[in-house]
This record gives sequence, structure tokens and C-alpha cells, in this order.
Amino acid sequence: MTSQTTKQTTQQTAGQPLNTPTADQIRRAPKVLLHDHLDGGLRPATIVELARETGYENLPETDADKLGIWFREAADSGSLERYLETFAHTCAVMQTRDALFRVAAECAEDLAEDGVVYAEVRYAPEQHLENGLTLEEVVEAVNDGFREGERRARANGHRIRVGALLTAMRHAARALEIAELANRYRDTGVVGFDIAGAEAGFPPTRHLDAFEYLKRENNHFTIHAGEAFGLPSIWQALQWCGADRLGHGVRIIDDIEVDETDGSVKLGRLAAYVRDKRIPLEMCPTSNLQTGAATSYADHPFGLLRKLQFRVTVNTDNRLMSGTSMSREFEHLIGAFGYTLDDMLWTTVNAMKSAFIPFDERLAMISDVIKPGYAELKSQWLFQ
Repeated sequence: MTSQTTKQTTQQTAGQPLNTPTADQIRRAPKVLLHDHLDGGLRPATIVELARETGYENLPETDADKLGIWFREAADSGSLERYLETFAHTCAVMQTRDALFRVAAECAEDLAEDGVVYAEVRYAPEQHLENGLTLEEVVEAVNDGFREGERRARANGHRIRVGALLTAMRHAARALEIAELANRYRDTGVVGFDIAGAEAGFPPTRHLDAFEYLKRENNHFTIHAGEAFGLPSIWQALQWCGADRLGHGVRIIDDIEVDETDGSVKLGRLAAYVRDKRIPLEMCPTSNLQTGAATSYADHPFGLLRKLQFRVTVNTDNRLMSGTSMSREFEHLIGAFGYTLDDMLWTTVNAMKSAFIPFDERLAMISDVIKPGYAELKSQWLFQ
């Protein structure tokens, strides 16, 4: 009996699907992240230290381990509004250049350690002005931090490229200003624009001037849509605003009918448009469970959307609040849907195709980094 046959027999005996990736393979697999918030991914220990340094006294816990648990429990409420409240604490300690630099550098390091080779990390510059920084100083501090994190990652044997997405808050009135900022820094680390915040009552159409400006400048933008709010949010983001990608977009499932008797599927006009146009969906499974957009991993729309060949991507949203990483997100999906390394590769290529960097650079990442990385993992498997 060959070693491969032995491995397969062991897996079958254990009731595991053939070719199910191990935790180590998942971590080492090259991954691409398009939807991750800088202020949602701080290390708990960093928050405690920065709070001490800046005199911020409102942390619910001063022990790093207990603070990490508090963030996850507070975010696990089933409410997007309650979920968003947790950011008051992280933003409070991100009001100086040194703090922004540190958080950005650690973000790049942590993602690289988890096997992420390309990431687009978003943040709202307008939320970091309380101590007198200008918008430009915020952007430059974060960009410098990402470059430092990339250097540290290389020194530790990892490679990663991080691009910034500048976010405007949908309840505020600075979207055009932030869009212009994103355009000024588009050749120095900023790759696009986003709007975020509570969807209900704050439609993306409030910021049409920003989106029209970005389109005139041939710049890229994504819009949080179809997370807590439904199909109208997605329709407005696409048809009125012209978004390149949908942040979450999980509620597109509301425009898909599945016949319970024969399993046949019928797509509504909007769902068909999203699939036909290959509009990327920045899916964040754990976050979606926390905010009530899905009830379990097994019931998450990701499974059906993947089967129907929508351009789904896997993302973390807020690693601190969700207690997650890219590896953990893939572990959940693999456990729920029996995915293999081929499925991981498919979604990773989807994400890289959808990134906001030039086509030739995306193609090089796919051809030179992602596909060889998965091929190596699969070849190692065959000869174990």
C-alpha cells in the first residue's frame, strides 16, 4: 500500500473528505485579503500599552487577554450598530503618528505571519484627528507603518504587499474630501476608496459627489453594501454609485430562490447582474454571523454563492472583534462545506483578480506567488 493510499484510507476511516487541508496547510497557503479594517485588527496588548501611553482611561479591561475576550463578546451581539460601538476604544488610542505607525506595521506583520501575501486594509482618516493630526499626516503615518511591516515580514521570511483603502464614514459629510485624499496618494500606497458605517438611514447615494469624482479620475472604490441592509443597498451601490466591488454583499442571497423540492435555483435580475458582471463580493463569514447577516457557517450564503460561481472572496473584516484571521475563516468554510485546497485557490485567485492594483501586477501575483504556492502544498501532500 502506498503512502498516499494509506493517507486516503486514514481520512476515509476518520470520516474526513479526501484532500481536506490541514491547519498547517491552510496557514501556509498564500492568501489574499480585500476587506480588513485597520482599527478592527489591533493586538489587545498594543491597545493596553497605547492607552497607558496616551492617558486613555476608558478601556473596559486593562489585562490584554481579558480585553481581547471583551471585544469578541461585545461584538457578538447580532447587531451591526452594537458591533460598531467597539471601535470607540481602538480609535481612541490611534490619534498620534507613532500609534498609527505602530498599528499599521503590526497589522502587516500579523497578516504576513498568517500567510497573507496581498492585503487591502481600510481605515477612515477622519477618525484620527482628535490630537491635531491632519488628514495627510494620518495617511502618511499609516503608509509608512505598512512599509515598515512589510520590511519586518521579509526579515522573518514572509512576503506581503499591503495597499490602503481610505474610508469615509457614511453618516458624516466628508466623502468628497476623503475621495480627493485617496486620489492624491494613489501612487504612494493608497489603492482605493470606501464608505463604511451603519447602512440603515445612510444610503451610499448621499455621497454621489465623491463617487462621481472618483470615476472621473479613473480611480477604484468599493462600498459597504448588503450587510445589515438588503437589496436596495446593493442596487444603489452598483447602479447609482458604480462600485467596483461590494463590501460584504451577503444579502444578494435575498434575490436568489431555491426550490425546496428539487433544489433548482432561480436568480433575480439583480443577482444575475452581479454574477454576470463578475462583481466581487467581499464576504466576511464570522463578522456576518456576529452582525446577524447569517445564522451559522453552514447556512452562510457563501456556500450557495460559491456553487453558483459568483465571484466570492474570503475576508476577515475585523480580526480583533471577530477573534479571527484569514486561516480561521478558511477553516470555518472548509468545515462547513468540505472545501479543498483547490477551493482555497479558486477564492484566492478571485480576490487577486479583484484587487485595486494594476492588471499586470495582479497577474504576476497569481502566476508567480499564488499558484506556485498552492502547487507546492499539493505536491508535498502527494509525497507525505
